[in-house]
Amino acid sequence: MALAYANVSYELREVELKHKPAAMLELSPKGTVPVLQLNDQVIDESLDVMAWAFEQSDPDSLFESSFPHSLVERNDNYFKHHLDRYKYFERYPEQTQKVYLEQCMVFLRELESTLSESKYLLGEKMAWVDIAIFPFIRQFAFSDKVMFDSLPLPKVQCWLAVFLESELFTQVMKKYPPWRIGQKPLTENAS
Repeated sequence: MALAYANVSYELREVELKHKPAAMLELSPKGTVPVLQLNDQVIDESLDVMAWAFEQSDPDSLFESSFPHSLVERNDNYFKHHLDRYKYFERYPEQTQKVYLEQCMVFLRELESTLSESKYLLGEKMAWVDIAIFPFIRQFAFSDKVMFDSLPLPKVQCWLAVFLESELFTQVMKKYPPWRIGQKPLTENAS
């Protein structure tokens, strides 16, 4: 989303994490996505990709707030941990899915409280913090959408809906076949 927002030209290579291409692992042995290959460096952390994109272009000053931000740190260090256990509870039999749900709810209630004060997480306009956290709330919501819609989180649900319906999100959420060695990469957002 940050690359699209910044209107950066890039070549997209969709990968299946179950079948990681050797070319990707050569660039980033971590084997995680995203991986952004530049002429002189490889960036393989989402927040670093965002920061790089916003350095290229930030027409609406989304990146003007502090970096890193405590909400993003809570998302990355607390919520993502419990989200994985909630979604894949059968892999983590130490607790029940209900316990993992309650642990996720701690952060979701924090977001609900924050959003009761403003339309977005840092105020009345979208910021990089919203873009950084949104994909994880989306993952949580769509792991059981009926349950998510029934939770007492009307502000979070509305905030999520704004992003799901946004042009920025629909622009980047196209489905592509996985890239294979020798295949020409897809060109995205070419300026």
